[in-house]
Amino acid sequence: MKPSQILPLTLLPLMLSHHLRADEKVNFAQAPVPTKLLAPDAKVTVAALVCFYEGPAADARGNLFFSDIPANTILKMTPEGAVSVFRSDSGRTNGNAFDAKGRLVSCEGSGLGAGGRRRVVRTDMKTGAISVLTDRFEGKRYNSPNDVCVDGAGRIWFTDPRYGDRGDMEMDVEGVYRVDSDGRVARVLGQPDVEKPNGIAVAPDGKTLYVVDSNDQPGGNRKVWAFDVSPKGDLGKGRTVFDFGQGRGGDGVRTDVDGNLWVAAGIQTSRPPGEVVDIPQGVYVISPQGKLLGRVPIPEDYVTNLAFGGPERKTLYVLAGKSVYKIPVAVSGYAAYPPLRP
Repeated sequence: MKPSQILPLTLLPLMLSHHLRADEKVNFAQAPVPTKLLAPDAKVTVAALVCFYEGPAADARGNLFFSDIPANTILKMTPEGAVSVFRSDSGRTNGNAFDAKGRLVSCEGSGLGAGGRRRVVRTDMKTGAISVLTDRFEGKRYNSPNDVCVDGAGRIWFTDPRYGDRGDMEMDVEGVYRVDSDGRVARVLGQPDVEKPNGIAVAPDGKTLYVVDSNDQPGGNRKVWAFDVSPKGDLGKGRTVFDFGQGRGGDGVRTDVDGNLWVAAGIQTSRPPGEVVDIPQGVYVISPQGKLLGRVPIPEDYVTNLAFGGPERKTLYVLAGKSVYKIPVAVSGYAAYPPLRP
C-alpha cells in the first residue's frame, strides 16, 4: 500500500482552434488544457484521500471483510453487496486473513492517519473478543504490519515494512514474522533477503512461502520471492519467482488450489518516487515456476489486494483503491478457512 499524493497534469497540444459547426464531431480526448487560465506549472494534487481499500478476507457465509485505512475502519460486505462497518477505530488495519477456526487475524498498521497501533490482533467472530497476538519484537514496536496469511499448521505469517514517514520507527529491519500456535514470534526474513516485504501467501501444501518485495524507491525490488518452508517453519534460501522490473510491482498476493499465484499489481499513472507505468493495472496470474499465465485487467488505477470467496471459493474479489470488484473464476482459491466441501 503506497498511495500517491501528486498526479501530473498532462499538457496537451491545442487541437481546437476555431468555432465548431453544428455538424462537426468533437474529439474530447484531444481537448486542450486551458493553460492561460491556470497558475504557472499547475499540477493536480490529491486534496483528501477519502478511502483506500485493502486486506480482503472472506468467511464461510460469503461475507467479505476489508479495510478502509484512511477511514480507520474494517468493513463487511454481504454476498448481496450490502456494505456496513464491522469495526470502527481499527488501528489503521491493513491486511486481514481468517485462521482455520474462523477467527479474523488483522494487521494494525501506521499509515494514512493517526491512531495506528502497529500490532497484529485476532478477533473471535462469535464473541467479538479481540486478542493481541504481538505488538513488539525484542522489545521494539513493529514498523507497520501490512499483510498476513495463515498456513495449514495454524502458523501466522505477516510482513512489516514502512512506507512514508519513518520518524517513529523503533527497529531498523523491515521484516517478515511467523507467529506459532503457542504464541512465540520469530523474525524469519529481513534485509538483505528482502528489501520491503508487502504481500504474503502460502502454497496449498504449506511448503512454500511467497513474499512480494515492493520497494517503491528508484531501482528498488519489485519481485515475488519464494522460500521453502520446513516442517518446523524455518525458511530456506529465497528464489525469484517473478520480477516486475521497474513498474509498480505486486501488492497483495493469493494462491489457488493448483498453486498458482494471483498478484495485484500495476498502475496507469506514474507514482513518485520510483514507480512508472510499465506494468498495466490488474491481477497477474503466475505459475509456481514463474510463468506468466495472464492478466485480469482492472479498470482502476491502484489495484491493492485480493481474496477468494463465495461458493467453492470461486469468486475472486479485487480491491482497487476505492472500489471492490468481483470476478467468477474456474479454479478454487486457497485459504486456511473456510474449508472447501468435497
